[in-house]
Amino acid sequence: EQLFVSFAVRGSEGLYMVNGPPSFTESTAFPRDSGRNCKAVAFSKDGSLFAWCNGEKVNVVNVARAALLHSLDLPKAVCLEFSPRNSVLVTWQAYTTAKDGTAGVPNLQLHDVKTGKCVKSFIQKKMQNWCPCWAEDESICARSVNNEVHFFENNNFNTIANKLHMQKVNDFVLSPGAQPTKVAVYVPGSKGAPSFVRLYQYPNFGGAQSALANKSFFKADKVTMLWNKKATALLVVASTDVDKTGASYYGEQTLHYIATNGESVVVQLPKNGPIYDVVWSPNSIEFCAVYGFMPAKATVFNLKCDPVFDFGTGPRNAAYYSPHGHILVLAGFGNLRGQMEVWDVKNYKLISKPVASDSTYFAWCPDGEHIVTATCAPRLRVSNGYKIWHYTGSVLHHREVPASEEMWQVSWQPFLDGAFPPKAVRYQAVPSELPSAEPKPAQAYRPPALRNKPVTSSKLHEDEPPQNMKPQAGSGDKPLSKTALKNQRKHEAKKAAKQEAKADANQESTQSSASQNAPRSAAPAVTSGDPEVDKKIKNLKKKLKAIEQLKEQAAAGKQLEKNQLEKIQKEAALLQELEDLELGV
Repeated sequence: EQLFVSFAVRGSEGLYMVNGPPSFTESTAFPRDSGRNCKAVAFSKDGSLFAWCNGEKVNVVNVARAALLHSLDLPKAVCLEFSPRNSVLVTWQAYTTAKDGTAGVPNLQLHDVKTGKCVKSFIQKKMQNWCPCWAEDESICARSVNNEVHFFENNNFNTIANKLHMQKVNDFVLSPGAQPTKVAVYVPGSKGAPSFVRLYQYPNFGGAQSALANKSFFKADKVTMLWNKKATALLVVASTDVDKTGASYYGEQTLHYIATNGESVVVQLPKNGPIYDVVWSPNSIEFCAVYGFMPAKATVFNLKCDPVFDFGTGPRNAAYYSPHGHILVLAGFGNLRGQMEVWDVKNYKLISKPVASDSTYFAWCPDGEHIVTATCAPRLRVSNGYKIWHYTGSVLHHREVPASEEMWQVSWQPFLDGAFPPKAVRYQAVPSELPSAEPKPAQAYRPPALRNKPVTSSKLHEDEPPQNMKPQAGSGDKPLSKTALKNQRKHEAKKAAKQEAKADANQESTQSSASQNAPRSAAPAVTSGDPEVDKKIKNLKKKLKAIEQLKEQAAAGKQLEKNQLEKIQKEAALLQELEDLELGV
């Protein structure tokens, strides 16, 4: 049977469900909740359950039957989440203390999805990392408590089965997939000690020696940890809040790769600047990074952290693999104009280049064919709405909310992996009733004096083409095949190595020839016959040589010290003295 994906839309017009491709009609099975107060929504991981809170109740429905399962009396809930196997619904509301300063009531609640009863509640003051994390089979559940990680087993929340206790665990991530579960923990550095990320296998937490891998780094105020799907490796983006060199106001980022076999490496990115996005391919053996000062570079790396394919440069700050991993979208959202590049990752061919201007949100549909882009408040409060695209660049459905209304969130109904079989990649744009979303090209401002003159194109920077589109000497502008690319890379690496060796050899030969010549040139060619005078001449020449070097440094822009500047000023007097000595005055 064919599966249909729906999506939920939340905004000032209330909460409603829309049937996804191909019909795009509002779901009649799910009655619209038209209150303006819908704070949060959540689908279960398999998409079978849906929960939302409307400022009065937290309601839970079965999506397929559209049957209301529970209505929980939690008017203040602002965060919702289902556990992976749908056993527990977690809700969070802001923590408040009583007026007399005594501790407030526990604000993180775990409800049994079958009965709707609250099985456990905790005090969780911060909204950041509010939700406990489960292993995929729910055998363990973990939450961060005062620099420790507490583990519960089989959803028994009355007994802490294990604790991971280190100096100050700031963040942790459980690995996806089957048992055994691995835990990545981040401990920020303090008092000159470096920050580090450690990987453990549950429940072996006996300090550094029992860790699977350990990576320490100095430049880190915060880290983002990303497991691959097979849980064999972790990528860590470590960032500082301030870039000491002043080159970027995004702070400074470095990308580290840590494997569960203990290997770890700093990923070498060929362009300087911020790291905007890093994503794993669903195949777990490649990842894509978008990095470097604009126009940003995008590169796919393998598990050796060697570049597999370079997409050149362009206006982009995000990357999104399709659920099956056969398509990669590079996009420029936020302060960029919404250009997208849709790539076939198997053959590294460009499929389409749609533009979704003013987008604040992008998500692949679980079917691997469709994409939603949306403009949501509060990020942008004008022209809120969403578009559903086919990856070949066609807009299949578009809705803009009325000017007086806002849209806050769009969310695809999830499906488990394997629900949709992968399909062959298409290049021909899928037919659509809607006109293509080509934005009007903005005319560059031209001062009045230039308005009637021919346009000369001037670019601030040249975009670098993807590696298979680079023109090759003597072969015309034909894109390269995969083997040709491989050979080209090998050739380039060999060439670079040769040049380096040559440069080293040159340096050595010049150094050795210099050392052979040195003694001869150092001795004055004409001796005055008086050893004292010769000594003075030698010293003066030495001083003048030092002055020459200082002048060169000043010309190269180096700030000189006061005493160095004074030395330079003495040059004329020294030259005069030398001349007098040599003439025998």
